[in-house]
Amino acid sequence: MSTVVETEEHQALRSAVAALGKRYGHEYLARVAREGGHPDELWADAAKLGYLGVNLPEEYGGGGGGIAELSIVLEELGAAGCPLLMMVVSPAICGTVISRFGTEAQKRTWLPGLADGTRTMAFGITEPDAGSNSHRITTTARRDGDDWVLSGRKVFISGVDIADATLIVGRTEDARTGSLKPCLFIVPRETPGFSRSLIDMELQAAEKQWELVLDGVRLPADALVGDEDAGLLQLFAGLNPERIMTAAFAIGMGRYALAKAVDYAKTRRVWKEAIGAHQAIAHPLAQSHIELELARLMMQKAARLYDTGDDMGAGEAANMAKYAAAEACVRAVDQSVHTLGGNGLTREYGLASLITASRVARTAPVSREMILNFVSHQTLGLPKSY
Repeated sequence: MSTVVETEEHQALRSAVAALGKRYGHEYLARVAREGGHPDELWADAAKLGYLGVNLPEEYGGGGGGIAELSIVLEELGAAGCPLLMMVVSPAICGTVISRFGTEAQKRTWLPGLADGTRTMAFGITEPDAGSNSHRITTTARRDGDDWVLSGRKVFISGVDIADATLIVGRTEDARTGSLKPCLFIVPRETPGFSRSLIDMELQAAEKQWELVLDGVRLPADALVGDEDAGLLQLFAGLNPERIMTAAFAIGMGRYALAKAVDYAKTRRVWKEAIGAHQAIAHPLAQSHIELELARLMMQKAARLYDTGDDMGAGEAANMAKYAAAEACVRAVDQSVHTLGGNGLTREYGLASLITASRVARTAPVSREMILNFVSHQTLGLPKSY
């Protein structure tokens, strides 16, 4: 894919990460998932090379870059067939929120470990009865002396079993208005009252999905991240990078599938010419390439807006990037499997599992319908239906 709109540094980063990804590849990640393990070797190598913390501040061990650089890392690992889902959560969401809003003590406690990969953090926002409506979150935090006490449930939370802590979105009561407002709390994995149960997913991935129960979880005052009154500002400081990184994940996956299909179409012969000579094969693959390129441009725009501090502009662009990338990814995977015919459903070619995986980007972390709602209301000014 073309990189002429990127700086030389970004192009060099792409090449270096692509080389790392090539050493591991899709079969490595598939084997780890089948065996119920985690991609610890790839995670450690990416960390050692400075890729996991490329977006975090230099004074805390990071690379001093932004989401633009981190999205390049995830996209290129995805294009090599070995994306690291926890990059979306640990450095992108949690690392960004802590670096922007955390206390000095929180930054020194967490950021160096998040940057060098020795510590990871999960992110808990989704609830059984709230879905995409974050205003219906029922996990509440109340003060008890100097402590906080959290109660509630979360679902579809990635990597809680391996994360040192989970950044939990709860709600506290505003003393002035009595209404509930979102707040973020760091909950260490072994905190009493904080339990998890595995959700049985059809999707085969190294990162498992969990349901969490917070049963009167008692936390010290310094578990609260940022200003108690900042509310949505801090929440969206994490959600916008999440959408951008989900776009990177989807674009990388789409590129991996497309590359497999193109290689097959160049070499597979059923009649005289390779099947790629036939327009019914060639044109849909060309269309997928165009759609992935366009999605990447919107992702780059969103990352640039976010990294320069334009949170409002980044919100719109991040949603659009996530939408475009998810749609492009699903179509690229579908067309790639179709190009290979029966071979597209074999384990040997590594595409069949992507049929399920590619759908995730359409649903998480926010559905395409909610993105269309966002654009309808925020961009076009149309009235809300809810």
